[in-house]
Amino acid sequence: MGLSSGRGRENNAVALQNYRLPPLISKPTHPRQKSSSRLRRDLWVSTADGTAYSVMVGCGEIYLPAFALALGLGPVAAGLMASLPVLVAAVVQLITPVAVARLGSNRNWVIGCTIVQSLSFLPLIFWAVRGEATFIELIIAASLYWSAGMAGTPAWNSWMGALIPSQVRAVYFAQRNRLGQLATLIGFVTAGLLLQLADRYGMTLQAFAALFTIAGVSRIVSTLCLVACREVPHRDLEEPECQPPPTSSRKLACPWHHLQRTLGAIAVSPAGALLAYLWSLAFAAQFSAPYFTPYMLDDRRFSYVAYMLVIGVGLLSKAVAMPAFGRLVTRIGSVRLLQIGGITIIPLSALWLLSSQVAFLVGVQVVAGICWASYELAAALLFFDAVQHRQRTGVVTIHNLGLSIATLSGAALGGAVLKWSGESQAAYFTIFAISSLLRVATLPLLFRVRHAESRNSQRRDERRA
Repeated sequence: MGLSSGRGRENNAVALQNYRLPPLISKPTHPRQKSSSRLRRDLWVSTADGTAYSVMVGCGEIYLPAFALALGLGPVAAGLMASLPVLVAAVVQLITPVAVARLGSNRNWVIGCTIVQSLSFLPLIFWAVRGEATFIELIIAASLYWSAGMAGTPAWNSWMGALIPSQVRAVYFAQRNRLGQLATLIGFVTAGLLLQLADRYGMTLQAFAALFTIAGVSRIVSTLCLVACREVPHRDLEEPECQPPPTSSRKLACPWHHLQRTLGAIAVSPAGALLAYLWSLAFAAQFSAPYFTPYMLDDRRFSYVAYMLVIGVGLLSKAVAMPAFGRLVTRIGSVRLLQIGGITIIPLSALWLLSSQVAFLVGVQVVAGICWASYELAAALLFFDAVQHRQRTGVVTIHNLGLSIATLSGAALGGAVLKWSGESQAAYFTIFAISSLLRVATLPLLFRVRHAESRNSQRRDERRA
């Protein structure tokens, strides 16, 4: 389940250093050169897609809770804005494996989902211009946004997993993620400055309308990049080591039967240990994560510039750290990197108890960005390493469902504690501390991922022998 070990990691590092694709302007004459040229083009447009998508996240998605606060909704409602729609989306995305099978293409399904996601900003723009919206209306719009995005994720993982060669995958995704983080930061900083300026003139909601317009256009640009990226035909892929048990075409047409089959396969595979850990950590982190924004904007009364600074440095440090972790993972393996990230993120929420000064929180966010960069890169790579291509769409679908349930459960329980404690500074500190304690409880599951990888490697060695 890790990238490789021993001599294999050295070979991967050499392959990554030596991997060079010919310039796009050269005319390929040899079939291998032509294939490399096409791959280079696909990598470029995929990176452009990720960059445009990240701009949307930076000036749109991240500010949805702040938009709820600007409309006069409370901190708990703002926190649920970042979690309840995710659960709705997780249920909707169960149709993805069946939809992909009907279309016969991961690419076409992803493109359709991104078009819907870009359109989901239209009602948000309307409500920002109107100057009012109910909590239910915001939840519906956010659910549409998340449903479209999450429904496309499993198919995108399967599409990219087949397209991008394994020997360049770690370094490529590290670089792609770095550019994505920088684009998110640019969008986030631009949005924060615009909101701060608009707040001086009493035009905050109009500024949100402009931001959501930029976010929607960015997603359209991302969609055009996806249209330009090719899809590797299934016949070009290697057969997986194990196939799921056969089932009737009638059962395949039902998402719930597909869900049952995939759950059964996950339960007896090393991917099960990975998913259990990721879900448990999501619950622990989301116990406090949705309430950092209300804490800063509602309780501490931070300006939009201060809020932008605290959140933005975390994004910047993550972007800076990502390439270094991309190189490190080729030497130590993705499981070891996951352990580093999983352990170092434990105390992060508790550090918010020490001070509410902006300078101190900026320092905390620098550390947090580095720690989360290692965790996120390792988790992304493990999905490609641990799951066969033909099973990847179904496994990612199950992961999204479990992750969303964990996210909503953690946010709802954290919100209940916050509400019960009076929504005071002490109440916020309580959920920050509990979140760190819950992260400690995930450590046994983290080290099970390592054991599962060892057993999986042993089985592969036995089959080869």
